[in-house]
Amino acid sequence: MQVADNMAVSIHYTLTNDAGEELDSSVGDEPLVYLHGMGNIIPGLEKALTGKSAGDKFNVHIEPADAYGEHEDDMVQVLPRAMFEGIDTVEVGMQFHADVSSGPGIVTVVDVDGDDITIDGNHPLAGEALNFDVEVVAVRPATQDELAHGHVHGAGCHH
Repeated sequence: MQVADNMAVSIHYTLTNDAGEELDSSVGDEPLVYLHGMGNIIPGLEKALTGKSAGDKFNVHIEPADAYGEHEDDMVQVLPRAMFEGIDTVEVGMQFHADVSSGPGIVTVVDVDGDDITIDGNHPLAGEALNFDVEVVAVRPATQDELAHGHVHGAGCHH
């Protein structure tokens, strides 16, 4: 059975940047399970998986445009400390839910200079080319419930 839209797909992967640093991996843990064709994973990886079958192993290099997008300078802004009312300490690396230009999202504090707090609404991997070492573990048709909900159901699902 091949990976195609509306299939439940299980993969093991190791993600590295162009410097060879490991950023994430499912190896030694449960595989990543997703619903193909529903935008549950980055577009470049989904495209690379299309047509693959259980047991296939491959490497793929994905440019930023097909991963988390290019880094957008207008998503970085300086806010006054007063915008963080009720938060005693604001530190670099803290993340907050906020409305960003594309809608609800997460912003990361990237600099604190007195009462000026610089936040970045870009995904942390925006602007980075990504490299995936992938093994397709399983492919099966998605159930009607999974298709209706837009994600794969499994252990711990509460629908």
